[in-house]
Amino acid sequence: MKRLSVVIAGAVALATLVGSASTTVAQEKKFTIALIPGLTTDAFYITMRKGAQLAADALGVELLFQGGPEFNPTVQVPVLQAVIARAPDAILIAPTDKQQLIAPLQVAHEKGIPVITVDTFIDDGRYQDGEGPGDFPLSYIASDNVLGGRMAARALAKAIGGKGKVYVSNVKPGISTTDQREEGFKLEMANYPEIEVLETQFNDDDANKAAAQLQAVYARNPDLKGVFGANLFSAIGAADGVKALGKSGEIKVVAFDAPQRIVDDIKSGLIDMAIAQHPAEIGYYGVVTAYAVLVGQSVPVQIGTGFTVMDASNIDDPEIRKFVYSD
Repeated sequence: MKRLSVVIAGAVALATLVGSASTTVAQEKKFTIALIPGLTTDAFYITMRKGAQLAADALGVELLFQGGPEFNPTVQVPVLQAVIARAPDAILIAPTDKQQLIAPLQVAHEKGIPVITVDTFIDDGRYQDGEGPGDFPLSYIASDNVLGGRMAARALAKAIGGKGKVYVSNVKPGISTTDQREEGFKLEMANYPEIEVLETQFNDDDANKAAAQLQAVYARNPDLKGVFGANLFSAIGAADGVKALGKSGEIKVVAFDAPQRIVDDIKSGLIDMAIAQHPAEIGYYGVVTAYAVLVGQSVPVQIGTGFTVMDASNIDDPEIRKFVYSD
């Protein structure tokens, strides 16, 4: 969050750059921008909300934050419908399914509400190209999840000495971000011929299920060397499974995302490394992008944010700890 404060000036300057006509429109109406997270209780989205609020405060817009308790399209769609009924000026959303959110978001688009996706995407994520039913969002703001998966693979390969059996603990197929992380992981692991990537285990965002799967994979493969947890619950579950087996330090765990629980596990040696996204930046730039659209400015169709790699050697560094997600 401290890092974000240095770019407030850029957001405020945006109001000046839009021109006198657009500024007059902005002064006559206070815009409302809705942010619909994947779920409301995840530290990742709590941190995203803080970044979004920082931008909203700087630009003088109202931020509406509304979501569900589960990362599930059947939960998210009614939330989206309720938000559309409130007629916000723009919608930022982290879609919980690449296909199932296309039609509900199309309703917002047809009502003239600009749609921007954050963290996750719909369809193929390539917007405004005239191809596919889900190309209508104006922008996609997120981490490069394929790169993040590659970074995780390199870290795990180094940790196990470039050989052995590993697998991916993932949520379920159809979620854009975790699909891409798995893709990047497998692409990078192809560069390590002595590493065997076992079948992916899908845990439905249930850490207990992920822990049980880790133990089952180990029972079939007692020479298991490592696991990549493609999201928070996958990583926590895998770490718990390793702990239950008494194999901490022997079975290496690389996590994606960095709430306090992951930090604690890094300190205890249960997790070897975490690839931390910058969710506050995603929320911040989401609001700035929506505001630019509302005052008549063009926006890039994709905005990428970075990563911070956390391990035992740097986890207490204040410059690293500021990227730990909020609880």
